[in-house]
Amino acid sequence: MIRLGQYNTLRISRFTDYGAYLTDDDEKHPEEILLPGRYITDEMVVGDTVDVFVYKDSEDRPVAVTEKPFITVGEFAYLQVLQVNKFGTFLDWGLPKNLLCPFSEQKVRMNPGGIYLVYAYLDKETQRIVASAKVNKFLDNVYPEYASGQEVSALVTGRNDIGYQVIVDNRHRGMIYSNEIYRPLEVEETIKAYVKHIREDGRLDLTLTAPGTLDRISKTGERIMEMLEAGTFSLTDNSSPEDIKNVLQCSKKDFKKAIGALYRAHRITITPEGIIYTA
Repeated sequence: MIRLGQYNTLRISRFTDYGAYLTDDDEKHPEEILLPGRYITDEMVVGDTVDVFVYKDSEDRPVAVTEKPFITVGEFAYLQVLQVNKFGTFLDWGLPKNLLCPFSEQKVRMNPGGIYLVYAYLDKETQRIVASAKVNKFLDNVYPEYASGQEVSALVTGRNDIGYQVIVDNRHRGMIYSNEIYRPLEVEETIKAYVKHIREDGRLDLTLTAPGTLDRISKTGERIMEMLEAGTFSLTDNSSPEDIKNVLQCSKKDFKKAIGALYRAHRITITPEGIIYTA
């Protein structure tokens, strides 16, 4: 079955003047779809498999393309408005035909040039791919089932007094607290994170620290404190990875995380001259 709004791996069944027809090789109900000529390469032959994205063209016909859109059905993304007309707002999603966000699916009226968080879905009545800026109705519709420490994909959507709000795996709301962050995050950024806790309301608390590294960072921090108290610590943020490894037997990444954790705990002060023990 060819999936509209998704990536499909299809086989070239025949060539025509318009391009190549691709098939899903379904034994009972085989389907064919056109890959237009501009996507054909000299290396392609009948029988080859091709990875394509399937959507509807300007004449409302299903078509395959080798281009990769910025969003697929079932995903959230930040997209820019290219045009607004009587039918709705048209967004740039990296394909020749722009993505429609109907006025009925907008929380506020979208303006040309603006960038908005949207969700892509398949309209059941028209079988067209459309976008919705009313993202909340597509989140937390099932209770999350994750193991502690499980890796997830998180789209950063906002910041508040306690940390960063994220969308987890295109399904759930989550939060990364400020004390779990060791580098600046940007809204619209997609990052790798790890499940720390599932709250009663089904929302997720995440951390940027992979399982097993917390103990390493904690031990590194304690070694730093011992050396600071003894007056034998000379490393700084500008120290080379080799010097850090020789002194602390850890990577520069773990060193910076340990320094960040100590600073947030008010155990050290960071000055232009170096790291100072806070009594």
